Amino acid sequence: MSISRYHKINPNLFKLNRKRFARQMKSKSIAIFHSNDLMPRNGDQYYQFRQNSDLFYLSGLDQPEAIVVLFPNCIKDGFEEIAFIKRTNAHIAIWEGHKYTQEEASEISGIKKVFWLDEMDTILTELILLADRIYINSNENDRYQSDVISRDLRFGHELMKKYPTHKYHRSQPILKKLAMIKSDIEVGLIQIACNITDQAFRRVLDFVKPGVLEYEVEAEIIYEFIRSGANGHGYNPIIGSGINSCCLHYNDNNKECKNGDVLLMDFGAEYANYTADLTRTIPVNGKFTKRQRKVYDAVLKVMRNATEMLVPGTTLEDYHKEVGKMMESELIDLKLITKHDVEKQDKNAPAYKKYFMHGTSHHLGLDVHDLGDRYIPIQAGMVFTCEPGIYIPEEKLGIRLENDILVTDHQPIDLMAHIPVEAEEIEELMNTIPIHS
Repeated sequence: MSISRYHKINPNLFKLNRKRFARQMKSKSIAIFHSNDLMPRNGDQYYQFRQNSDLFYLSGLDQPEAIVVLFPNCIKDGFEEIAFIKRTNAHIAIWEGHKYTQEEASEISGIKKVFWLDEMDTILTELILLADRIYINSNENDRYQSDVISRDLRFGHELMKKYPTHKYHRSQPILKKLAMIKSDIEVGLIQIACNITDQAFRRVLDFVKPGVLEYEVEAEIIYEFIRSGANGHGYNPIIGSGINSCCLHYNDNNKECKNGDVLLMDFGAEYANYTADLTRTIPVNGKFTKRQRKVYDAVLKVMRNATEMLVPGTTLEDYHKEVGKMMESELIDLKLITKHDVEKQDKNAPAYKKYFMHGTSHHLGLDVHDLGDRYIPIQAGMVFTCEPGIYIPEEKLGIRLENDILVTDHQPIDLMAHIPVEAEEIEELMNTIPIHS
């Protein structure tokens, strides 16, 4: 019986991830990870469930109310790693569909001991009392804060009240260190997400013309995602035409795409919880104007050169400074800034930031802004986006291009190298007879 939209993932991925995490834990410690909550939408409805990335990374379990416990040097034989899942029954099967059996959860995760959730209190109490330390997981993205308290954090607060004399530790520093380096299996899953994203983009090239609405373009994308086995969007898509192409996080996607404008699209398929992240900017009428083409080529040049800099040993801070210098030169050529602007600029607010105000790269994986430490040098196995852009509101012109790059000990590998990006190819594909019905 199929219990997910995507093909079965080799459980060795999750076994290895748990082993790598366990090696970083202190002696006599236990780590506990929860699935995401089902979030109320309204009435008796929930938002579509999406698994907690950390729990998925360690187990592959992809349904609500799942818990993974790691206790590497547990003196109770066989309890070094266990999982808890919700007990299912005929009523749940009729109303909600199939849920994991214990055997299925074990096969997916590689965890031999899988218990029902209603057995957890007794089992976990004994294990915690055998430990001196408890690892608690929480979201430690330093550029994001949520007013919603996660299941992990709520449970952590309960543990601290119940077991105040234990020592508590953070799981996130370990997870960040591990998740930055992708295994071959993970790269393969990201590549599938990129390939599905490619199919959606090519469909859009057949579809876009003056008069279509931004949300109609979004509909073409999600159609291709779902029919290709993706979970859906890896993040809220940006489909911005005209002046909307200059809004970095534009999500309304409700305006008409007009003749003479460009259409900036930032979207990525999520496959097996791993996401792609693509940006392309195309001419609505199938032909760039001379000015649009000049700005487009400048952005593409920066993207190509920046990609070559994603090599081991480079720090993201130095990388972003060098990309800024590249963009500075292009903006001078485009007569958007002058050499005098550069000479008198505040080093903390460089002149190029007026037209290129965001960073160029971020980690990519289970999340579009994946776990990572931007203060350590780039290493082989990391996957980054590369997404320079130029935004000129007074011209209603925003150009951003973005591909996903795998760092290796040799040359960077562009996981989206097969997706059209050259202006001539974009125009050629937009002016051929559509192949989609």
